Amino acid sequence: MLPVSSARLTDVPAETLYRLLWLRVSVFVVEQAAAYPELDGRDLEPDTELFWVEDHGHVLATLRLLRDASGNARIGRVATAADARGRGLSAQLMRAAVERAGERWPGAVIDLDAQKHLADWYGRFGFVISGPEFSEDDIPHVPMRRPA
Repeated sequence: MLPVSSARLTDVPAETLYRLLWLRVSVFVVEQAAAYPELDGRDLEPDTELFWVEDHGHVLATLRLLRDASGNARIGRVATAADARGRGLSAQLMRAAVERAGERWPGAVIDLDAQKHLADWYGRFGFVISGPEFSEDDIPHVPMRRPA
């Protein structure tokens, strides 16, 4: 099992940050053919923490944890390199992020927007569908929440 790393954006080594952002763009913009601003400014927010798993300098999976204006925690940008899928890396990241959210914001619920076909996967971590299906970049999504 590879270790999970986490840090605020300003504390991530430059090369690691580049590889992390490259992975997100590769998955969300290129692979999923979704032309949208992947770099949305939320990584710079003071409460945002980036999580990743790397092997020999290659970022294999990533996600981010932040706090919404509502006070809820939010997990997003969950991505795994195509050649690293099926190894449980994103599950490791999800467990770490859920644990960290509880440490940072005790009692806060955690929200995320899941691609619809991954709702059961997120359910493994205590998330339940919390609203109607919606489309984002022509990909069906559902809002999900993990109660406090």
